[in-house]
Amino acid sequence: MSDARTEMLSRIRTALGTSTPEATSVPREYRAAGEHAAGSAEVLEVLVDRLVDYKAHVHQVAAADLPGLLAELLGPGSVVVPPGIDAAWLAGLAEVEVRTDSREAPLSAVELDGIDAVVTAARVAVAETGTIVLDGEPDQGRRAISLVPDVHVCVVRTDQVVQTVPEAVRLLDADPGRPLTWISGPSATSDIELDRVEGVHGPRTLHVALVS
Repeated sequence: MSDARTEMLSRIRTALGTSTPEATSVPREYRAAGEHAAGSAEVLEVLVDRLVDYKAHVHQVAAADLPGLLAELLGPGSVVVPPGIDAAWLAGLAEVEVRTDSREAPLSAVELDGIDAVVTAARVAVAETGTIVLDGEPDQGRRAISLVPDVHVCVVRTDQVVQTVPEAVRLLDADPGRPLTWISGPSATSDIELDRVEGVHGPRTLHVALVS
């Protein structure tokens, strides 16, 4: 351990009133959970409000109507999907070229750049921050497919929506080795003269299908 790090940790332990690394305990007084249950009307209302504020397009739909919604959103063109996506979701895409990307047979960045849209599932959504998290499972796929195409259609079940970040982190901690992608609205930056520019680091358009 470097001298600087030793000194820094020593000061932290002194400030906390401890003398050894084993005795160091950082108090965590943040909320461990919200007051509303996952998927409740109150939680969904907050999520929708946050997503709309981020300029995402939110569609609340019954499971039986999801294929029709996807057909309407994607229209003629091309779409990439992960290998584990529910095939029933794609039943209405007769006029869409559907390509599958997997870790075993990945599409190149150039190929992905030529595809109009991507459809994925999600692992969890956080209402208070308007954040959707993908964790690389077969129905979500490689991170690249959710970052390169210009349009991302993300399907989120209402029971996957929790109120707070700590609730989401506990769910994600069950599989700590998975790659995580945290999405809060379409890709955007205001780095240059505070002018918002969308589509710089990922999809310009985000559609969220909230399926009940």
